[in-house]
Formats: sequence, structure tokens, C-alpha cells
Amino acid sequence: MGLYCIIFVTALYEDDSDSDLGSMENHGSVVTHLLSQVKIGMDLTKVVLPTFILERRSLLEMYADYFAHPDQFVKIVDQPTPRERMIQVVRWYLSSYHAGRKSQVAKKPYNPILGEIFRCHWTIDGEPQDSNSKQEVGDGPVPWCSPDQLSFVAEQVSHHPPISAFYSEHVNKRIQFDAWVWTKSKFLGLSIGVHNIGRGLVSLLDLGEEYSLTFPNGYGRSILTVPWIELGGSVVIECVQTGHRANIEFLTKPFYGGKKHRVTCDVFVGTEKKPYYSAQGEWNTRVEGRWTDTGINESKKKRVAPISRQNSGESRRVWRHVTAALRAADTDAATSAKRRLEQAQRDAAKKRIDDNHKWETQLFKPKGDEGWEYTTPLSKRIETSKSPKRQDTATR
Repeated sequence: MGLYCIIFVTALYEDDSDSDLGSMENHGSVVTHLLSQVKIGMDLTKVVLPTFILERRSLLEMYADYFAHPDQFVKIVDQPTPRERMIQVVRWYLSSYHAGRKSQVAKKPYNPILGEIFRCHWTIDGEPQDSNSKQEVGDGPVPWCSPDQLSFVAEQVSHHPPISAFYSEHVNKRIQFDAWVWTKSKFLGLSIGVHNIGRGLVSLLDLGEEYSLTFPNGYGRSILTVPWIELGGSVVIECVQTGHRANIEFLTKPFYGGKKHRVTCDVFVGTEKKPYYSAQGEWNTRVEGRWTDTGINESKKKRVAPISRQNSGESRRVWRHVTAALRAADTDAATSAKRRLEQAQRDAAKKRIDDNHKWETQLFKPKGDEGWEYTTPLSKRIETSKSPKRQDTATR
């Protein structure tokens, strides 16, 4: 019986298909009730959304999609010049967005509870393995993975406002990524807008280079019929050390005509106004530049510890009852499980107030006046030379 339960729970997540519990049109009374609670421009943070629109995973797990093409991320280190490294950063960044769109119908991930954690890692095909490749790193985001695997961890560091922090690293490549995102949701009439306030930082430890980046906004369109996802807004990727920057535009579809999911990118160096590299296409299928289109390579399946080995605050264990009910297309059971979880969070928050106890994060800490950072990044756990270990053959 125990083995059956493990196999069943694993299948809830290994099955990439996302069953459609019905379009908005099939839940007219629920949608009408929802719309009666909101006004245009209203913050949706505290609005309870219907269970049938939920995707079967937490927002923290969704952020792992940024590394669904782990080979593209670690290849940044391998590029011989600052120019080629910036282009590879752009290539990795753009390839990450189509990886998470498994369903044609827009779904909303679970809102992580305060203190929730998600961990996973990837094995990268074709990477040479050294003598310690089978050893466990023993620390970092996923202590049981090896130095030649890419590891990831995310934590919900704040509930009001909702802020998620996440971090990834590859020990052998000596590359790390630190990020935080504050999601602000607003009702826009026939759509829902999500403003992603935050920043990410790619660090190449042996080269002393850091690439800061921002995130596009998200929109749930056609919420009264068949919802679909759209990205919009400007993204800037910049390396202060080399003077290279990329301007990326996620273009929303015009009301009349035009294409969906358009994206353009121009890459510059220094004060030059003419880009040395440009790319364009659709972020969910293909972006064309000098590289092979981003839609050709399939994303890599992440590895996650079985729920039986997860701590009580880890995402898949936290949401397992909601996920099982959604997988069985039982919205009533999913709603009940979700309500129990939310009530437990309210009770815990009240107890902290009554006990005058301040919430303490586990893996991330505030970074100055703004943002969050991983407490023990790779850069603090290994010795990096004061000068870069690798000299480029060209500087631009």
C-alpha cells in the first residue's frame, strides 16, 4: 500500500498534462460571483480565486522553469568573450519562458504559503564528469546533488506583500543565480495583470562578471471564456563590468490584428547606439537570431525528492491534497483542502502576533533596503581568486 501511495503521488507531478476542469463559461455562476467582488484596478492579493483555474503546482516550482534548459544556463561560462557571454545570457533567458507553458489554457499556480520551500536539480547531458562528479556537494540548495548538476531552491519569504526568492548554482561551472520577485496582481476588466517587481543576478565567479536582469509582466486574457497567458513590458539585462546590455521588449497583442507573444531583443555595448546583435520572434515558440531557435530543444525534466522525503514545508508536500483532488477533477475536495491550508496559515499568523514573535526566513535574507539574497551562495562557500582565473582572448 505504501509503495502504491508513493507511485501515485509521484505521478501527480510527473504527468505533464494539465487536465482542463472546464472553461470559464462552464463555471458561470462562480465567475459572476468573483467579478462582483472586484473593481477595475483592484489589488487581487486578498481575493479568493476559484479552485478550477489552478495549475497543479506552486508558484515556487514555476520559478524553476527559468532553468528548464539548464544547458543554456551553464553555457554562459563557456563563451570566450564578453559579447558572446551576453548573447548566451539572452539566449538562456528567452528560452526559459516557453518551458512552463504546457497547457493551452492559462492556469494559476498555487500562492505559496509563508516559509514554503521548493528544491530540485537537473542533470546536464553532455557535460564532462570529473572524479568527484558522483560525490554529493553536502551543502547549498540541494545538498544531495553532485557538483556537475544544476541545483535550485526557492522560498516564500513574505506573505504580505507576496515575495518569492530563488537561487540556483552549478558548482563545477562556478556560476550562480540569485533572484527575488514581488507579484502585484490587478483586475483589468476582461483580464488580470501581474506586475513582477524584482531582480535577478547571474554571477560568473571565475570571471568576476555579474548580469542583472528584470522580469516581464504577465496577463491573463479572456478570463470570461478561455483564458490565455500573455507577457508584456521591457526587460533590461546588464553587465556593469563589461558594459554590455540587452533591451528586451515583450509586446502585447494589439486589440485589432497583430500577433500574440511577440518579443524583440537588441544588444549593445558601452555608449554605442547601434546594436551589435538583434533577435525577434515569439517567446512561446521560436526566437530567431544567430543561434538555433529556442523552440527546438526540449526542456529537461527536473528531479525532485519524493514527497515521503520532503519536510513539512516543502511545496509538493504542502499542496499534495489539493494537487491530488485537482488531478482527480474533484474541485470540491480541492477547494476544501485549499481552505484548510489557508486557515492553518491564518491561525499560525495570529499566534505569532499573540506571542509577539516575528517570522524568520530560513534560506534567504534581506539585501540592503531592497530585495533578498540567498544566505550561503556558492561565492561564499568556495575560494575565488581576487583576479579572474580565466583571461579572454578578446575584450568585446
